[in-house]
Amino acid sequence: MKKTIGFIGCGNMGGAIAKAVSKANANLLLSDAFANKSIELAKEIGAKATDNSDISKNADIIFLGVKPQVMEKTIFEIKSEITKRKDVIVVSMAAGISTKRIIEMFGENIKLIRIMPNTPVSVGKGMILFSVTENMTNDDTSFFAEIMRHAGELDFIDEKLIDAASAVSGCGPAFVYMFIEALADGGVMSGLPRDKAIKYATQTLLGSAELLKKSGKHPGELKDAVCSPGGSTIEGIKALENGALRGTVMNAVAEAYNKTKELGK
Repeated sequence: MKKTIGFIGCGNMGGAIAKAVSKANANLLLSDAFANKSIELAKEIGAKATDNSDISKNADIIFLGVKPQVMEKTIFEIKSEITKRKDVIVVSMAAGISTKRIIEMFGENIKLIRIMPNTPVSVGKGMILFSVTENMTNDDTSFFAEIMRHAGELDFIDEKLIDAASAVSGCGPAFVYMFIEALADGGVMSGLPRDKAIKYATQTLLGSAELLKKSGKHPGELKDAVCSPGGSTIEGIKALENGALRGTVMNAVAEAYNKTKELGK
């Protein structure tokens, strides 16, 4: 029998995960505060657009894709139905809000997964961090992993580290896009057409990331392998060091982490 998967909140992240999960053998129910979002997405992925009440009564696993500031209001609307059903699994992707706090909002010890995904889930190349509550069984976790397999790579992490990890993988795509744009800008400044510069910068990042992943080498070692003595690359590295690239990126991750912690208060 097909499982039923519900999504409450179909914004950028909720919608991206719904698209990935739609490739699993399951029935999908979608709801959003802006009904046109769930209706359009339902048409696109072959799901049913409905409301929060229907999802809370019928879904086997429910993804809460709402912003942290409206999480409590959303849970208040659905908790009476969910707490009646002991086997329903709730998945939260709200930045900064702990599983302990979410359970307090429900007022009962529900089965709960906390995830921190990133936007590449929309193309099946996401990084999805997750932690689970103690009442989750191995079968529950396996079910979750199965429906998420088209979204990208899953990694279990202790919840106390999830905010720090999210500052790297959750916020990281924005930092990466800025680097690609800057790399392409440098190409344009050197005479390349814009479309060629973006293409070369994008493929360079893709290839470099794949080489790093498959080689198992430290990124510094791979960087050194590109730098010939007295060559062009080491001259560029010097310019990056003069511009404090490492320190600036470290600060970006630290600031993102601090903001995430604030959102959970």
